[in-house]
Amino acid sequence: MKLRRSRGYRRGRIEIIPMIDVMFFLLVTFMLASLSMQTLNSLTVNLPEGDAPNLSHKEPVTLTVTKDGKIFVDRTPTTLETIAVVLQRILPTSDRGLVVNADSAAPEGTVVEAMLQARRAGVTHFLIAVKRQ
Repeated sequence: MKLRRSRGYRRGRIEIIPMIDVMFFLLVTFMLASLSMQTLNSLTVNLPEGDAPNLSHKEPVTLTVTKDGKIFVDRTPTTLETIAVVLQRILPTSDRGLVVNADSAAPEGTVVEAMLQARRAGVTHFLIAVKRQ
């Protein structure tokens, strides 16, 4: 006589849906954490609209020109004559890039002159900040 077990044997199953939920939670957490780590040492200005690739630098040096023609290097007020001196102290030797954060109503002559002064300080790459469309 063959004895039957009172409870049938079931094979275990791995449920994948809770694992997917956990992975999406981790993805969102890391995305938000990386966005909060980004720092941009500039003042708030009204940027012109454009289509540009994302910035790939770690912590860029920022040159800001406001609509009334005031110039800032990493939130430090400066003049056209002292931009070169300030940038030579701030810029690392390995990365000679500069983010130009100019208001759309800023005088073009001031922006161009500030970029020329930065070029005299040894800046080789200019990244122009724009507002996404």
